Amino acid sequence: MPQDLGLSPSYALYYKMVLLTAKIMERTALFVIFGGLVTTLVTTFIPLWKTLNSELNEVENWYSGLWHICIFAEEVGMQCKAFESLMALPMDLLASRVLMLVSVGTGALAVVVAFPGLEGVELGSGRQQGLKRGLLIVSGVLSWVSGLTTLAPVSLVAYVTLVEFWDENLPDVVPRWEYGEAMFSGWFAGLFLVIGGSLFFVSVCMADHDRQQQVASLPNTPQEKPRSQYYLKTEVL
Repeated sequence: MPQDLGLSPSYALYYKMVLLTAKIMERTALFVIFGGLVTTLVTTFIPLWKTLNSELNEVENWYSGLWHICIFAEEVGMQCKAFESLMALPMDLLASRVLMLVSVGTGALAVVVAFPGLEGVELGSGRQQGLKRGLLIVSGVLSWVSGLTTLAPVSLVAYVTLVEFWDENLPDVVPRWEYGEAMFSGWFAGLFLVIGGSLFFVSVCMADHDRQQQVASLPNTPQEKPRSQYYLKTEVL
């Protein structure tokens, strides 16, 4: 493409390097979003959001998630049971279910939308730069929404768990729920999704800057004026 536009060899090399950098940025953003999506999906369904260890019975450990509550005993291993009544769930748990499902859906849609917008993926004949740019922006917005809807329920459950842990109305002998591994994986997943969406915006800005530099460096060749009829006649004479 740079040779077709009449650019110098040095700028053609610079153009390829910048294009490769933007392409790497897009691939990195897609990889980060996909990693955040997988982590969000795992976090949604594993029963490790909260843990409970009783000092009175140290051989049993309780685990709670959005869908199941489990107990681990040394004799029988792990046994899980799903929450029976949807209406009996606490509001923070019910809201977390909805937000995590929204996060998984928007994250998957962000990956699907971003793939056709990547540099090197052909959408058809003609100029598709405007369409690709729009797809990457939409994917970045969807990734942000997915990241925020992951961070919100995890932070909500963490806040409720913290408040209940330091509740002075409960006796000291009553065991308290603590943070589980899924809480931290959810925070990391949300950050990955937000960072991946931001990287897509960075790649779009880099591509816009590259095109501006490309247009600004085009040689200004004066157009040859058409010869008049009088000039043609005198030339023949």
